[in-house]
Amino acid sequence: MQFDKLPANPRAIAVSRRAEGIANRLVRRLDRTKDRFGLRGRKGLYDDSSYEFVGGAGELLRTRHYDKSLRLLWKAETHAPWLGFKDASKEERQLLGMAEKAMTADEKAAVERMGLPEFRAMLDREYTVREKQAIVNVLTAIGHGEAYAWLVSAELLGQVKSTGARTALTMQVLEEAKHFVVLRSLMRAFDVPIPRQSAWEYLLLEGVLKMDGLEKLFGMNVLVEGIALSFFGLLADAPGLEILQMFHLDEARHAALPSNYFTEFPMSEWEKRNPAKRLQRLKLVLPALGLMPHLEPDLAELGIDAYEFGGSVVNKISALAYRNGFYLPMPRWALLLALDAVFNGWCAVTRDEHSWKDFTGFDSTKNEILRSVERTVFFGAA
Repeated sequence: MQFDKLPANPRAIAVSRRAEGIANRLVRRLDRTKDRFGLRGRKGLYDDSSYEFVGGAGELLRTRHYDKSLRLLWKAETHAPWLGFKDASKEERQLLGMAEKAMTADEKAAVERMGLPEFRAMLDREYTVREKQAIVNVLTAIGHGEAYAWLVSAELLGQVKSTGARTALTMQVLEEAKHFVVLRSLMRAFDVPIPRQSAWEYLLLEGVLKMDGLEKLFGMNVLVEGIALSFFGLLADAPGLEILQMFHLDEARHAALPSNYFTEFPMSEWEKRNPAKRLQRLKLVLPALGLMPHLEPDLAELGIDAYEFGGSVVNKISALAYRNGFYLPMPRWALLLALDAVFNGWCAVTRDEHSWKDFTGFDSTKNEILRSVERTVFFGAA
């Protein structure tokens, strides 16, 4: 290609570049000095000299989270068409149409693509009004959490190191946004009142949002995402809630993010064992325990023991917390023994003929495929 060259004054160019060089050294030196004295220097954790974010490329994080998230990206239009989302691409709609053409008459009947009125009619056939309200009350505990997960992951995006970690958090921000709007539409389809946050949810989620730095990974990816993963595993096989299996798929990656991140950027022993941080983590866990008696009547309506579920959740998230180096003021075994004692003590007072149960040894997720995913995420074993 031919360009019509224009003249440029060499002396003016030299002066301009010299001025830029001086300005560059001054502004960067000033920001480094501010950083050394604890003042705000450069805010953007970006290494422009290597065209990467601070921390390097982080290719392993990118492939485990960003690339994997894109491969597994699901669309509400294809998995829950009755909710009215139009997020599928032309190619995805064509594939869905081809799949439907290949089905037998019985298969088509089994996966009939309902509209919202038909979906609501199906819910009315499957559940009483009280059961629908119980499901919505339980899901709301996570639905409000998805709103905070969206806020927290957006804040974390500016704090993690490496290009790979930032791509991973970028996908989490997008997935939390999808979770919030899709779950909200799903709950509205049940056509019962959607409750506000309980005091326990409010304390937990506000506490997570107010945590400093990478401690947010404990509050959000370990605690809140761990609870969400357990709730989705609990309800994903119920009629009309099959889409929660897709939520479960995403939450498993979110809960696994700290393990993958700290493999590349380990916490120091002081960060793990800092008494103030250990106490802060425990303080954050306590409101989550308040959810058990709060949700007990709704879970009981669905045939679920709130304390068996709570024990299952505590067992899983405590395993994940300690694996990641988010230590609490006491050893994990002591935490589980203490909570078993508390749960059994409460049940002895509130239930007739209660006998001791190993609540923390219970697994509330019945679907074996989902249980296998959770074993890998929480315990590091398939």
